[in-house]
Amino acid sequence: MKTLIDAAALWERMQAGARTVLLDVRWTLGGPHGHESYTRGHIPGAVFVDLETELAGHGTAQQGRHPLPEPAALTEAARGWGINTGDTVVAYDDGGNMAAARLWWLLRDGGFDRVALLDGGLGAWRAADYPIADGDERPPRGDVQLASGRMPTVGADTAVTGLDDVRRWPSSGILLDARAGERYRGETEPMDPRAGHVPGALSAPTSANLAADNRFLPAAELTVRFAALGVTPSSAVAVYCGSGITAAHEIAALEVAGIRAALFPGSFSAWSNHPELPVATGPAAGAQVVDRQLPESRDKVNG
Repeated sequence: MKTLIDAAALWERMQAGARTVLLDVRWTLGGPHGHESYTRGHIPGAVFVDLETELAGHGTAQQGRHPLPEPAALTEAARGWGINTGDTVVAYDDGGNMAAARLWWLLRDGGFDRVALLDGGLGAWRAADYPIADGDERPPRGDVQLASGRMPTVGADTAVTGLDDVRRWPSSGILLDARAGERYRGETEPMDPRAGHVPGALSAPTSANLAADNRFLPAAELTVRFAALGVTPSSAVAVYCGSGITAAHEIAALEVAGIRAALFPGSFSAWSNHPELPVATGPAAGAQVVDRQLPESRDKVNG
């Protein structure tokens, strides 16, 4: 299934009665709980997904702020969302799919491939004047069974040696930092114990994946964007962010551009909690400026 679906295509599916599980993943880093916004207005039939409790596990600080959930826990949550084997799932949020991409990645990692992001999210749905529902949705329990390990990942030991895990990566690779540029450069760090970035990583903020209307840039433009960072379909590339949330958005954008990328699940929150690991600050040598100003609601999702 394609990574993205637009609002018109989703509406057509719904009008045709095609079985579609809609999942609302509203969340902002340090912001109010998304459930209240969901109950005030969501796509009809959409079920709210709690990122903090359902899309993240629990561990030590050294594992990062949002470790991946255990497969059994994710399966239990997905059944509660009403997902059955063979269903089509569409996920969205109200911030450029920065949070919804975490759900997209986790389902893909669990072996569930029929999942897409609603391009433009709830904003695109509202802009098209499609119907909105309020309250809570309580779907019948599903029967899906999820595993893990279907999407590539790297760990801190791999990142510190420059992606030279010989089992999966060549001796050199590209590591992208999906956080806002000021966090990459170490000018500010609101969440994690040290400011800066993994040495050798390139700044590639998720903001540059999106147009002003929160839709993903066309594939051709994303291809050019990543090529400017040295990333091509033949590259060995991995992505991290603050805690593994918005890095999934970057992986989705890379997939739209035809590029397979790995996730560093613990991301900088895990890295910076290991005092023995080095941290760099400032811009990368010779780096191009790819930062982009964001609406406040989107900029806060920088997990």
